[in-house]
Formats: sequence, structure tokens, C-alpha cells
Amino acid sequence: MKIITRKHKHIWQGLISGIIAFSISLANPSGVLAVEAGNSVVDALGRRVDIPDTVERIGCMYAFTGHVVAMLGKADKIVAVSNGLKRDILLTSMFPAIQRAVVPKFQGAVNIEELTGAAPDIVFIQAQTGRDSAMADKMKACGLTWIAVDFNNMAQQREVIGMIGKVIGATEKADEYNRYYIRCIEQIQNKIEAEIPARSRLRVYHSTVEPNRTSLKNSLSSDWINAAGVINVTSQESTGLLNVNDQAGMEQILLWNPDIILANEPGVADIIRKNPQWSPITAVKNDRVYQLPIGISRWGHPGSLETPLAILWTAKTVYPEKFQHIDMRHQLRHFYKLFFNYDLSDNMITQILSGKGMRLKKSGKKEKKEKGQEDGYSDMH
Repeated sequence: MKIITRKHKHIWQGLISGIIAFSISLANPSGVLAVEAGNSVVDALGRRVDIPDTVERIGCMYAFTGHVVAMLGKADKIVAVSNGLKRDILLTSMFPAIQRAVVPKFQGAVNIEELTGAAPDIVFIQAQTGRDSAMADKMKACGLTWIAVDFNNMAQQREVIGMIGKVIGATEKADEYNRYYIRCIEQIQNKIEAEIPARSRLRVYHSTVEPNRTSLKNSLSSDWINAAGVINVTSQESTGLLNVNDQAGMEQILLWNPDIILANEPGVADIIRKNPQWSPITAVKNDRVYQLPIGISRWGHPGSLETPLAILWTAKTVYPEKFQHIDMRHQLRHFYKLFFNYDLSDNMITQILSGKGMRLKKSGKKEKKEKGQEDGYSDMH
């Protein structure tokens, strides 16, 4: 009988892990999912990255990853961030360490020398940054261990959160969040399928950064909008209708004539309501133009951690008679207590649901509040 030594066992384990990783890459040629593989992860670019034994210093060059790391209880380990992360008022108030982190990324460009100076054990970046071969070579030359992150739908987003949890040693918390995520989807979809036939579902246009800029057909935003029981007008069309900046022409939006308009960016809903070009649209005529809430992130953003809440809020907002049982104030209070161990005040809940005054402008100033609007910001100090 052949004896298998510890050395042989180690070799076989390595071969098996390699075969598994190769099989995963074949099954997922897009390389979007961050799939676990032994003591390493396969990132969005298909790279197998060994996880350091100790992760005490974390770089988050993609704002979404900073939100996840904070939610998983490791905000105090963040040493470098993208500039957008510091604009999230609630996040930085809850976790002041983020305000002290260096910002080696501004408007898409990463200063590798400054990032290296922060001495991160691991760096999370967007896949598009990692696809820049010059950038990738420079990070390698500086000895940085980096993981590219990308996702185009809710399932992939949960995979990425699970991967981040594994890398920073917070697997249980990541799994808990993902279970909550799935429960929210099921809660809405079960009722939608039982009570709202496909022919009766309302059509929605999702405005993102600007009024005419919208979510792509194959995107996280399109996926969660459909999960909320409404039909995203862009998901019914070829993406060729949009220009390179994901913008739709006014003529096309008029042809879509959506029943509902959801606005991602503060102030955009007001612009749409007041602009006479938009007045013929059913959503505007029926006063069904809504500002999406903003908590630690913009709920409609393609990298929002609060996607489960966006699904609940959208279903209740669009079909209030069907979802009277959903109390969004309760849902918010529960979410932040469960995942951030943070007690939201009544004023802050009102502020979040209004979607205003929750992000600093690029100048560093707070967004202007409307007259009479409550300010929950003071409750965090």
C-alpha cells in the first residue's frame, strides 16, 4: 500500500485547488464573481490572490468596498480610501477613522506611491482600474496585494461581499448580511408574483447622476428594480439606445413614457418635476417622481450596500396598497442596528428617507437642505 506523506497531501491539495479554480474560470468566463478557493480568492479579473495571514491595514479604492468593510466591523483598519467615501456623512460620522485615512485616489486616478505609503496589507480596487496594465504593473512592482472587484447583479454583489468577508476575517457577518439580502428579495417577490400579474406591473425610469443618465440593461440597478416588481424601461431595450455616458435622449424617454421615475442623485427629482421637457411624461403628470433615500450610500447607486432596503422601499413606494405592512422606519432602524450596531434617531431616519443632506459636495460642503427640512446630522455627534 502506498503511503501518502504530508508533503504529498499538500501537493494534491494544491492540484485540486488549482483544478477547482480553473473550472470556475471556465464556468464564469466574464470573471465578474469573486469566488472563494482555499486560502485565496479569485477576483473579478480571474486572478488568484493569496490572502495575507494577517490583514490589519486595508485600502478601499472602490467606495463600495469601504462600505462593506465598515459593515463587517473592520472600519478601524481602513487606511486608504477613494475620495467619494469621505463624502458619505453618516458613514464618516459612525466611523471617524475613515476621515483620517489617506486619499490616494481622486476622480479615478490612483497615486500608487501614496497608496504604498499607507502600507495596506490588502487593497480593494475596481476591476476597471486593474485592467489598466500600467497600473497593475506598478502595483505589483510596489509589492501591493490587490483584489479587483466588480458585479453586475444582486447575486454577484452577494458573492463579492462574501469574498470581502473571507479576506478580512468576517465571514459570519458577511453570511448574515447575505441571508438578510435574500429574505428581502423573497419577501417582495413572493407577494408580487401572487398579487400583481406581469401585465399590471408599472414601468419605471431610473435616473442616476443626471436626469438623462440611466442604469444599463445588465446592471445591479436594473436587477434590483425588477426584483421590486416594476419594469425598468431600459431593461426592455438594447443598450445601443444610450450614449457612451449611459445617457438617453429626451425623445427616447418620452417614448418610454414611464409610470414612475426614481432619481438617484439629490436634486435630480426636483429638476425633472420642474423642467417642461419632462411634463408630458405620465410619471410627472401623476406626481410620481421620487427621490431615492440615502443612508451610508445612495440606495440607487450601482455600488450601494443598501440594495436590500432599496427593494423594500421601491415596492412600498410604487405599490403602497400591496405593501402597507412594510414600515420603512422600522426596517431602517433594524438594518443599522443589526449590521452596524448603531441606533438611528427618528430625525436621522427622516433625513435618510428624504434622500437629502446626506452627502458632502465635492467642495466638502453639505448639500443645501430645503426650508423646514429636519437635520438628523446633529444627532450623530
